[in-house]
Amino acid sequence: MSAVPLRNSKAAASAVRVVTVLGATGSIGDSTMDLLRASRDRYRVEALTANTNVQGLAKLAREFGARFAAVADPARLAELKDALAGTRTECGAGENAIIEAAARPADWVMAAVSGAAGLKPALAAVDRGATVALANKECLVCAGDFFMQRAAKAGACILPADSEHNALFQALGSGNREELVRVIITASGGPFRTWASADIEQATLAQALKHPNWSMGQKITIDSASMMNKGLEVIEASYLFALTPDEIDVLVHPQSIIHGMVEFSDCSVVAQLGAPDMRTPIAHCLGWPDRIVGPAAKLDLAKIGRLTFEAPDFGRFPALRLAYDALRTGRGATTVYNAANEVAVAAFIAGKIKFGAIARLVEATMNDWVRSGNLAPLASADDAIAVDHRARNKAATLLPQIAAKAS
Repeated sequence: MSAVPLRNSKAAASAVRVVTVLGATGSIGDSTMDLLRASRDRYRVEALTANTNVQGLAKLAREFGARFAAVADPARLAELKDALAGTRTECGAGENAIIEAAARPADWVMAAVSGAAGLKPALAAVDRGATVALANKECLVCAGDFFMQRAAKAGACILPADSEHNALFQALGSGNREELVRVIITASGGPFRTWASADIEQATLAQALKHPNWSMGQKITIDSASMMNKGLEVIEASYLFALTPDEIDVLVHPQSIIHGMVEFSDCSVVAQLGAPDMRTPIAHCLGWPDRIVGPAAKLDLAKIGRLTFEAPDFGRFPALRLAYDALRTGRGATTVYNAANEVAVAAFIAGKIKFGAIARLVEATMNDWVRSGNLAPLASADDAIAVDHRARNKAATLLPQIAAKAS
């Protein structure tokens, strides 16, 4: 049973929707707060959280009259209290405070805390049956099976907030599960779409951060350059929509206008289009099951002129192949894939490895995980976090030899 809402499902909506934003000062949080700012009469903010940006968090809490604000760094509690002095906003700090924010009574929760740290807060919202707009990849990549099972058991509604899965969610409403042939996730191809393998290997940090279409955080932009981000999206789609790897394709679409497509048994292909602006899928989640006015630029296909497509190159972008391998292996392999990538990206940013070594470190960590016989079903958040930690430690151990190897 899927916790993704079915076609034509309607949720009872109050006149004012109470919302919580986990990760309010990040890029997804910024877009979400921008939408809330434009529709103040429709929403009331219950809780806001941030990782370390105390001043940004306090500013938002004051602006929106949040009832609770929490910062992940426990050492920043006094600073947060000082910044919110004179307000009625309760303050918290540390992991438990972030979980408390998610557990507070909000109808709708944006789960945008990045990394494995976002798993327990998202589950806290899921377990009380909230509508959760999911922008944290790790909830599904690291813990997809039991995360979706917990959501279904609690009656929570999971809405995909990233552009590709939101596009698939909208397109899937055109048919029934038994009529589905495949879903197609589109990829911009990133800054290295036309580069030769040797050039990709030597790419600099500045080059990896020059995404042609999207303005995103540093980590996700580097993932886009390696197509690791698209691999993570393949894994997410499998868990989110209960799809096999063979039912998920990736298509490179440099213009980033078509965000996802679904093919049905009658050979119809339904696509969702929009300008490359994260506020569009977030607005869809905020308004669901209705639609709200979004501030993104209107789509002008005549001005764009043409849309082009290419098959992904698994040779130049092995991170995408590794995602399918991890998904087929299962039993914690996708958790290892994600954890090793986070270690690899951090090492690349620090100048410890070449860009091309990111995928090699991920592959080496996955291979070691399989050889060691650690594969086992994950049954809890603690299981997933334990696998995540072990994979990070193994990736760190393998890092020097990967760095020393020539491409």
